[in-house]
Amino acid sequence: MEFLIALSLTLLLALLATGLLLVAAHGYRQHNDQQDLSDAAQQALAVMAQAIRQAAYVEWDSSSAPVGWMGETAPVAGLDGRSLARSSEGIAAPLPAVAHGSDVLALRYAGSGSGATGDGSSVNCAGFGVAAPTTLAAQGWSIFYVALDAAGVAELRCKYRSASGWGSDALVRGVESFQVLYGVNTDVPADGVPNGYFNATALEQFDAALVLEGANPAQRWQDLQRKTYWKRVGAIRVALLLRGEVATRADTGSRQFDLFGARYADAHTEDEGVRIDERRMPQAQRRRTRVMLETTIALRNTRS
Repeated sequence: MEFLIALSLTLLLALLATGLLLVAAHGYRQHNDQQDLSDAAQQALAVMAQAIRQAAYVEWDSSSAPVGWMGETAPVAGLDGRSLARSSEGIAAPLPAVAHGSDVLALRYAGSGSGATGDGSSVNCAGFGVAAPTTLAAQGWSIFYVALDAAGVAELRCKYRSASGWGSDALVRGVESFQVLYGVNTDVPADGVPNGYFNATALEQFDAALVLEGANPAQRWQDLQRKTYWKRVGAIRVALLLRGEVATRADTGSRQFDLFGARYADAHTEDEGVRIDERRMPQAQRRRTRVMLETTIALRNTRS
């Protein structure tokens, strides 16, 4: 009888210890998953921040006026709720969006130095050096968009142009939403200070309302390039929501993520992806770890 009592107590203690071990292991997996997601999101935002600060750069260390100094085209462009093909020309042929209507952010800049990769001081989003261009078409590009990988998982990609043509590399997997807002100076005359943040659709609407001068479409297009609100962008806000690959949370998944804050999400219900509600997701996805990061980056080389 004493042996059976001792054995029962030992089994009970073993069960309790096993339960505590499982809880601790589950907590460790969730914490580790969250930390990995946070590190990945921060790295992706750091790459975007470098590219944004480089936008509109021109190399003045030359004996003649550098290509792009007159700002023939806006150095910043974007699309709402779109994706891109890996090898297509820039953002000229957008595809339907993935990952809750994720956006496209495109940045143009001149490189620095000569040769195939320049002097290394100017790089694209993939980290490759970009030389000073000899034509406008040879300017550097850093384009960020979301697409599905071979396994059907949404990933944030960096698209760039190299000597062999267009290509793109993955920056981070598990993207739930990638959203972009543009800080625009709407004052007339412009004073260079952003006084409102708008999505790409709003900027296109501003441009559509411009009164363009010119006797033919080509002249009106040139006038649009001079007046476009894309040249009034002085800062860019980017927000990224990532999810883990497996369910590691103990809760039932009922959180809401407002990528630019609740006030913006309430006022812009048409902007898909700025509000993500776990309660609207399939049950199998609700308990995945999620991390949201947002940052605002000022453009260093703005000019109109």
